[in-house]
Amino acid sequence: MTLITAAAPLVLVIVLLASGRFGALAAGAAGLVATAIAALVLRGSDGFAGFAVTQTLVGTWLSWQVISIVAGGVFFYRCLAGRPQAKAAAPATPTAPDHRRLYFVCFLLGPFAESVTGFGVGYIIALAAVTRLGVGGVPALLFGLYSQSMVPWGALAAGTTVGALLTGLSPTTLGMLCGLLQMPVHLGYLALFWFFRRSIGPAPSAAQRLDDLAWTVAIVAAVWASHLIIDVEIAGAAPLGVLTALRWLRDERPDGAALRRAASSAAPYAALTLALVLTRTIAPLQATLKSLWAWQPLAGQPPFPPFYAPGFWLFAVGLLSALVLRAPMTTVVRTAARAAWRPSVVTLLFVVMAAFYVAAGMASIIADALSAAVGSAAALATPLFAAIGGFLTGSGSASNAMLMPMQAALATETHLPLQWVAAVQNSVTTNFTMLSPIRVSMGAAILALAGGDGAVYRRAWPLALPSMLVGVATILVMLLKS
Repeated sequence: MTLITAAAPLVLVIVLLASGRFGALAAGAAGLVATAIAALVLRGSDGFAGFAVTQTLVGTWLSWQVISIVAGGVFFYRCLAGRPQAKAAAPATPTAPDHRRLYFVCFLLGPFAESVTGFGVGYIIALAAVTRLGVGGVPALLFGLYSQSMVPWGALAAGTTVGALLTGLSPTTLGMLCGLLQMPVHLGYLALFWFFRRSIGPAPSAAQRLDDLAWTVAIVAAVWASHLIIDVEIAGAAPLGVLTALRWLRDERPDGAALRRAASSAAPYAALTLALVLTRTIAPLQATLKSLWAWQPLAGQPPFPPFYAPGFWLFAVGLLSALVLRAPMTTVVRTAARAAWRPSVVTLLFVVMAAFYVAAGMASIIADALSAAVGSAAALATPLFAAIGGFLTGSGSASNAMLMPMQAALATETHLPLQWVAAVQNSVTTNFTMLSPIRVSMGAAILALAGGDGAVYRRAWPLALPSMLVGVATILVMLLKS
């Protein structure tokens, strides 16, 4: 009964979203209510009011760190679009884009931007690029999600670093192991890319598929090999940056005028990327910004340094771009606020739900029950927990912070190699952030998608398969060896 109570809120959220009849907002509200009820049942009424207030405050504070990025991302996009009905915002009918350029955006430009910035900024950049190719609606959001396909190295590998520190592993070692797991995962993403591509135009030719395959192998091989010579923080950004530049030069063969146009078009994104990279790699600047007017209203919770936060730079660069483009600021602010409220509320609901879930010990209850019931086979739950964590939080750092200690304990109980259990947790949880309601809801808001996030999930759910299958296969191999 205790196990059923602990698992019920997660099952409810998954069922509601999988049904396609409920969006992330409704599912998050239902999940939060169910989690609070389950916590009350498990903990009892004595002291529950104080517990509920504390966890609500903790979840709200943690969610603000993400909401500032979500709101900043929407504002940044609207500043560049200028008006809500700008051509890049949401074409009504999908058209067949140039295949090479679509691959470039999905597998190189978007993932590179995400690796150096994180927090879904790569998603914003990829959405803008995909819509410029003439793709709109659900397909645009679907291909935009590919920007999250290298998230173990997103935000300068912040999530991977958190996971490594919690297990005592070297962050670069954990990144290298995740690089091995990402190889078959990326091949799965490529197969799905070809499948999704057929919904907006002719299937790619054999020559195009071979070219895609060669570049995909080069991407994952370069990212894995980079761990041999550089730290994990830039092991994704460095090779992806080089390959992105090489691919663009090969495909576009730009002359001087084209280079200038590309530079002008990319200037806001380059400025944003440069600002974030500099504030995270120049130690004195990083230390100054982290301490400048930092807010920490809750003891034991991370501070919020406003001038270091990605949201600040999204707002700052977006505002500067709007001024240069002479965009009507009243319209920009109004449309940005209208688009941002929904993903912001979704973020709040799911992060507060996660705070309740962890503090009430529900994840530990499930792990203990599985271990007692099936012994070492309980390790097969590792990919499932990882997937749920990434899906709910939309953050590799948050999910690893919540689940990595439990996964490490599960590795010890089942006598499996800690480094590989940690790699499965990190790989699966980060890859699943691409399907997080937080991420999908933000994209639906940016493009003002009429069908909402439910329409996206009905098409995008196969993207969950590659990382989950690779995670399960990895655990099975370890169990057979043990």
